[in-house]
Amino acid sequence: MKGVLLVNLGSPESPDPKDVKPYLDEFLMDKYVIDVPYLLRALLVRGIILRKRPEESAHAYGKIWTKEGSPLVVISKNVQKKVQQRVDIPVALAMRYGSMTIQKGLQELKDKGVTEVLLLPMYPQYAMASTKTIIVLAEELRKKQFPEMKITYINSFYNKKDYIQNLADSIKKHLEGFDYDHLLFSYHGIPERHIRKTDVTTSHCKINSSCCVTASPAHEFCYRHQCFETTRQVVELLNIPKNKYSETFQSRLAGDKWLEPYTDVEINNMPAKGIKNLAVVTPAFVADCLETLEEIAMRADEDFKAHGGENFKAVPCLNEDEAWMDTIANWIKEFQEN
Repeated sequence: MKGVLLVNLGSPESPDPKDVKPYLDEFLMDKYVIDVPYLLRALLVRGIILRKRPEESAHAYGKIWTKEGSPLVVISKNVQKKVQQRVDIPVALAMRYGSMTIQKGLQELKDKGVTEVLLLPMYPQYAMASTKTIIVLAEELRKKQFPEMKITYINSFYNKKDYIQNLADSIKKHLEGFDYDHLLFSYHGIPERHIRKTDVTTSHCKINSSCCVTASPAHEFCYRHQCFETTRQVVELLNIPKNKYSETFQSRLAGDKWLEPYTDVEINNMPAKGIKNLAVVTPAFVADCLETLEEIAMRADEDFKAHGGENFKAVPCLNEDEAWMDTIANWIKEFQEN
């Protein structure tokens, strides 16, 4: 019997620092997120970051928290329900961090008689700190606790035509009536070393202007290439001229060289360049979360206007978009037929 497990990032149980701290500890102590030796990672996370970050993050979570709970979890649960209504095999939901564990998700499917799982990390582009850590953990669990299960993984879907069409249609719909000077594609940042570590050729990724547009096997796991390719395909569908859009990377941690240009720096500089009406889309996410709702829709909006900008539009993620729900269901049906 076949089944599906949708997996997203996760969330603290509440926006209280006492709940945010263990969540951040689990997240930041992941060796695929901060990929340094354990003792150094523990020193950085538990000796430095977790001294101040829980309070700051809790404040940010408090700004977006709803009566139902974390927006990411609420949206993800609604997605699971809507997809389940469209298919006739079990669909479960899990998170990489927090209480909604992948182990619980696999157990739920096993209890329903599932022996073959389609595991879908809800990230369009592949990255060590998102897709890979989900797949590695799921494989460890399969070997130790679910040896009878077969798991098929979708590594990425940034270049699937139906996803791109959904994304383009959503952007077009949400920008109706908004006369933007510039459309910014803001992707979640990662350290540059993650790009090099996922380079299967060990030599292609130079992180320059040419490597991401030069065909290579490295692109299968190159987050940077996949972000640029997402943008390229969307602007082609929407017929957006080259001078009206750009890409940046958000949510960096201090101390490392992360992918550039940085979203906050670019947004703050835009008004001085004559960009007064700015729209921002965040295609590294399919469900609105802290990084889209607080970092972009709130803080970036405030900063843009503080630097002379006039109108700011944060384009929502695909969330529960009906066409997007149909797309996920269609991928599941293809899995069923194989």
